[in-house]
Amino acid sequence: MISVENIIYRYDQGDPVLKSLSMAVGDGEYVALIGPNGCGKTTLIKHLNALLVPAEGVVLVDGTDTKDSSAVREIRRRVGMVFQNPDNQIIGMSVEEDVAFGPGNLGLPSSEIRERVDASLAMVGMADYAKRAPHTLSGGEKRLISIAGVLAMKPRYIAFDEPTASLDPSSRQRVIDIIRKLNTEGIAIIHIAHDMDEIIHADRVMVMDRGGISVSGTPREVFARIEYLKTLGLHIPQVVELLWKLRQMGWDVSTDVLTIEDACLEISASAGDHSDTGDSSRVRKRMGEYV
Repeated sequence: MISVENIIYRYDQGDPVLKSLSMAVGDGEYVALIGPNGCGKTTLIKHLNALLVPAEGVVLVDGTDTKDSSAVREIRRRVGMVFQNPDNQIIGMSVEEDVAFGPGNLGLPSSEIRERVDASLAMVGMADYAKRAPHTLSGGEKRLISIAGVLAMKPRYIAFDEPTASLDPSSRQRVIDIIRKLNTEGIAIIHIAHDMDEIIHADRVMVMDRGGISVSGTPREVFARIEYLKTLGLHIPQVVELLWKLRQMGWDVSTDVLTIEDACLEISASAGDHSDTGDSSRVRKRMGEYV
C-alpha cells in the first residue's frame, strides 16, 4: 500500500502546493486523479516514488518512508512513473537499450535484462520495434516505449501523468487498454486524467482542488456531482453529460450512468420503450433535440 499522510509541499518557499493532503492506494487498486490545472496532481504523484519529499507529513510505500534516502532505489523500482511527455524519460539510442536502462541499473545479469526487455516490449505490442531509434517513433509509440521501460522494473504501482495527452484516438485507446490490462494483472494504477471517459472503469476517483482531495469515491459517485465538477472547470463523461442535459429538458432519467448501454436503457425507459422496437424512433428523436 502507498499511504500519504498529511503532507505539505511548497516550491521555493512559496505558498503550499499540497496542503495537509492524505490519500492511499491499495494493492492492485486503480485510482484516477482529476482536478483543475495547478491543483497539485503532478506534484502529488511525484511524491509517490520519492522524486519529491514532503516538507511535512509522510509518504509510505509498503511501509517504507520516502524520506529514507537508503530506500529510494527500491521505492522507485516499486513505484514506476510514466510522464506526460515521453521524450522526458526516453534516453536510449535504440528502443531495447532504453527499456534495458532501468533493470541495468539494478545490476541484474544480462540474461535477465534481456528477458525483461523482451517481455516488456511484448506486453505493450512493441516487440518488433526493439532495434528502432526512439526518435523515429510516433508520439503514441514513444508513449508505449516509456511504459515498457517502467514495466521492465517489475513495479507494484505505476503512476501515469495524463498518458494519452496529444495522442490520436487510436493511440489513446491503445494506451488505455494497456493500462487496464496491467491493472487486471495486479499492478496498482494511479492515473491523472483529463479525459473523464478514460477512467470510468477505475476503482476510485479522487478530485483535487487547491492542494487537497475534495471528493473521493467510485466513478458513479464522483461523476454524479456534476454541478460541483463543472464549478472546477472539469469535463464529465459524455454519457453523463448527455443524460444530465436530457434531465434538464424534462426527461425522467438518472445521471448515475457511465456506459452507453446503460444510457440506452435509461432513455428507452423514460420514453416508454421497453421492448417495442417500433418506438425506438421516439428515443432517437428526443435525443436529436440535444445532439
